[in-house]
Amino acid sequence: MSKKIISVVGARPQFIKAAALSHCIQTDFSNKISEVIVHTGQHYDDSMSQVFFEELGIPKPKYNLGVGSGMHGEQTASMLSGLENVFISEKPDCIIIYGDTNSTVAAALAAGKLHIPVAHIEAGMRSFDKTMPEEMNRVLSDHISTYLFCASTDAMHNLQKEGFDINLAPPYSVNKPGVFLSGDIMLDAAMLFSQKNKSITDELLEKINDKEFILLSIHRDFNTDNVQRLSNIFTALNTIQEQYKLKIIFPIHPRTKKALLNISEINTKNIITIPPVSYEKMTTLLRKARMVITDSGGLQKESYFFQKPCVVLRPNTEWIELVENGNNILADADPQKITEAFNKLFYKTDFTFPEFYGDGKASKFILNNLLAQ
Repeated sequence: MSKKIISVVGARPQFIKAAALSHCIQTDFSNKISEVIVHTGQHYDDSMSQVFFEELGIPKPKYNLGVGSGMHGEQTASMLSGLENVFISEKPDCIIIYGDTNSTVAAALAAGKLHIPVAHIEAGMRSFDKTMPEEMNRVLSDHISTYLFCASTDAMHNLQKEGFDINLAPPYSVNKPGVFLSGDIMLDAAMLFSQKNKSITDELLEKINDKEFILLSIHRDFNTDNVQRLSNIFTALNTIQEQYKLKIIFPIHPRTKKALLNISEINTKNIITIPPVSYEKMTTLLRKARMVITDSGGLQKESYFFQKPCVVLRPNTEWIELVENGNNILADADPQKITEAFNKLFYKTDFTFPEFYGDGKASKFILNNLLAQ
């Protein structure tokens, strides 16, 4: 008898992770696992949502809760109500959650209160900054889960420090959860989908013109909603552009676009802003970029997958192993730190790329372990 799982997604990184898992179900587990996809509607703009389902071959969501944007409490409450009804109706064997968004924690809470096992993919990640909503979501979701699939050994150690027994044997429960070193499902996606789009044949290539460029991403609210931080970041970006004469390609998040429209004193004339791009186009940009500058959690890792150094526009990161290994540098929103970090990484030649995140077979590992119990 096949197992029914519900994958809950709501934001771009989750679409990518779910695509890797869905592809593995379709190719290797179609007679053993049936998957229902629920889209909370957290990312509702077509350029941030629908394009990923179409491009990555994710099965059409059976449910779209259409939650949209809003305050954290309002958004999470709407998700909780909608997900609870779906879970009661579908009666799944397990709920799959990904990462650290409001969709993640809402699904964990709804499932936990209904006594449905939760499998958290990307468990154990910690920035150790509880002022970040994502950090609260991570911690709460982990402590409600029955299966914790860790992308790295650091993530497993984080859980161990919080009291989880990483050596427990089955059967697993919410009170005695299983902790697994699965590798990173984002690496599965990068290896799978980067092969599908080796070149870009539209206006994007014309803007790049085959020259070296920097790939830029800014979307965290602590940057976009703070005029001083955003101004400091663009001061540094303009200094870098003037010094190195490199193009800066900036797929702009709707939140960031709105913020910049309201701040006339920020100079963006040296930045090539483009609409949000699909995952395949983003992987092409990553392959072609000289360096990455971002405040994104996912893009920090993706830059590593494609062996690109990365300046991180945050005071902390979940991916501390990349900082310790010298691939990424935390620069926050300090103009001097940003330019110094860029200079250091630009001239660095002794990069190494250990297999922190497994071998690209996390999806199969996760599904095999869910079937084992």
